[in-house]
Amino acid sequence: MADWIETALRTGLLFFIVWLLVRLKGKRNMVEIPPFQFISFLVIGVTTALIASGIIPNLFLGLITLGIWVSLFILMDYAAMKSKWVHDWVYGRETVLISHGKVLEENLTKVRITGEELLRSLRTKNVFSLSDVEFALMENTGEINVLLKSDQRPLVPKDFGRKIPPGTAPQTVILDGNMLHEPLTRIGLNQEWLKTELKKVGVSLENVFIGQVDTFGELYLDLFDDTIQLAQPKVRDLLYANLEKCQSDLMSFALETENSTAKEMYLKNSRKVKEIKDKLEPYLLR
Repeated sequence: MADWIETALRTGLLFFIVWLLVRLKGKRNMVEIPPFQFISFLVIGVTTALIASGIIPNLFLGLITLGIWVSLFILMDYAAMKSKWVHDWVYGRETVLISHGKVLEENLTKVRITGEELLRSLRTKNVFSLSDVEFALMENTGEINVLLKSDQRPLVPKDFGRKIPPGTAPQTVILDGNMLHEPLTRIGLNQEWLKTELKKVGVSLENVFIGQVDTFGELYLDLFDDTIQLAQPKVRDLLYANLEKCQSDLMSFALETENSTAKEMYLKNSRKVKEIKDKLEPYLLR
C-alpha cells in the first residue's frame, strides 16, 4: 500500500475516533478548563498526530495508548463530578486572594503570582483601585473573579425596589430573506402577523437579513442595505405614554367639571388607570 494512502486512511480513522471521544467527554469551554484537562487534551492531540503521521508505526498499539488515556481522563472526570473531594484533588480548588479589602500575600505565594500580576488581572475586570475590592479569588482555571465593595457596585432595579419581569431569548423569525415558521409558532405568532409588521415599516421580506422578535413581541429588523435607516420599535414606550395621557386627561376632566357625580367618576377611573400603569411599568419601561 502506498504511504500516502496509508496516511490518509490513518488520518480519516483517527479523525472520527477523536471526534467520538470528544463528544463522549462533553461540552466544555476550552478557555475555562483546568490545567490538567488542558494537558490531557494536548496529549490526546499529540498522540493522534503521531499515530496519523506514522511516527507511531503500529496503529493498533497507538489506538490502545489513545484509548487508555481517554478512558482514564473520562473516568477521572466522572469521579470528579460525583465527589467534591476527588474534584478538588484532581482539578484543585479556588483560592482567596483578597478578603475584606486586604490582600492575602501568603495565598499569592501559593498560586505563584506577583502583586503586579494581581493588579493587572484586576484591571482586566475594569477595577483600577485596590480599595474598591471586597473579595477576589482565583478559580481552578486560573481566572480571577472580583466582588466590589457595596458602594462601588452598579445600581440595579432591585436597589430601587422595582421588580423586573424575566425575559426570554429573542426568536429569529427572518434569516437571509427567508421566513422561519418554527420560531414564529414557538412564540404564538404566524406569518400573517409578520407580513403585517413588515408592511407597517414598508419593507419586503427579501430585503431583510435578520429579523428578531423580543420578549414583548417587538420586531427588530436588520436589512441587507445598511444605508436604509429603520425606526426601532417603540410600542412599549408609546403604550406607557398613552396610559399617562389617559390618566392626565381624566384628572383634567375631574378638575374642570362642577358635577360632583362626574368628578367622582373621573377621579375613580384616573386611579384605576394609574394602578394599571404602575403594574405595567416594569414591563413597559424596561
